[in-house]
Amino acid sequence: MVKYFSCAGFLKSSWDQVFLAFWQRYPNPYSNHVLTEDIIFREVTPDNCLISRRLLTKTSRAPRWAEKFLPAHMAQKAYIIEDSVVDPQGRTMTTLTWNISHARVMSIEERCVYKVNPDNNSWTEIKREAWISSNLYGLSRAIQEFGLARFKSSVTKTMKGFEYVLAKMQGETPTRTLAETATVKARETALAAKVKAKDLASQAQKKQYV
Repeated sequence: MVKYFSCAGFLKSSWDQVFLAFWQRYPNPYSNHVLTEDIIFREVTPDNCLISRRLLTKTSRAPRWAEKFLPAHMAQKAYIIEDSVVDPQGRTMTTLTWNISHARVMSIEERCVYKVNPDNNSWTEIKREAWISSNLYGLSRAIQEFGLARFKSSVTKTMKGFEYVLAKMQGETPTRTLAETATVKARETALAAKVKAKDLASQAQKKQYV
């Protein structure tokens, strides 16, 4: 049995900008799990489509209950193949991604189509589909549920990563990540506490001389 998931979204940037951002999206604050990216094949077809294949290495922590079924190195990293076809005339980009490591335990295939938003040609529409399967006897259903939950979470991070890279490309200040916001808040709180402590110490010292 295979779990199927689909969703659609959009980026408030033109297709040309999204196409350029696609090749520059790593690293970004939302993709710390992506360790390496390597182009292993690329060609331009006679009809001027760009075909590429990339190998991505990502951290992929397995759930604790599944780690005992995997070799240590397989529980920590995943190797991903990403095929893409860019049609500059039709202004579409189609990607197909799948994992080649521990695929028997869990296989995730993702297909994305990037095209001009029909209601606003300065925006880009993204249609995403995913198929999640497992052949691990007795645990396949639990693993598929885990894979689906992780995939949905990764979609959110992917979109935020795209927005971050697009903002930088367009000379805008990217929105802070949650971690960055938390760090700034912590510094502000610490500074306020330090100032307050100084004031209290100063007041106490004055009382000594009164």
